[in-house]
Amino acid sequence: QVQLVESGGGLVQPGGSLRLSCAASGFTVTSYVMKWYRQAPGNEREFLAWISSNGAFTNYADSVKGRFTISRDNVKNTVYLQMNKLKPEDTAIYYCNVVLGDGQYWGQGTQVTVSS
Repeated sequence: QVQLVESGGGLVQPGGSLRLSCAASGFTVTSYVMKWYRQAPGNEREFLAWISSNGAFTNYADSVKGRFTISRDNVKNTVYLQMNKLKPEDTAIYYCNVVLGDGQYWGQGTQVTVSS
């Protein structure tokens, strides 16, 4: 059974940092492209970053480039999103995502709130 479980969200002041985790089960993250998205109230779900199946390549949305870093731990079968220099406009629910042969999967999301 495929499952993605995000964690690590919370309340942080502008300029602060958080590291989100996405623990995967039912498949191996080293075999698939893994992605992070977010969705703020009233907005469409926004792509943030992806990491290739071999971990050699990453790509970022312009809105987070230079501030966010996607990575993974193959032993823990977990993908991370390190978020630095957070801004109030980064407030959203953050989701990880994978597309497997039988469909697309999402986690339940983790809330990130950036506020003073």
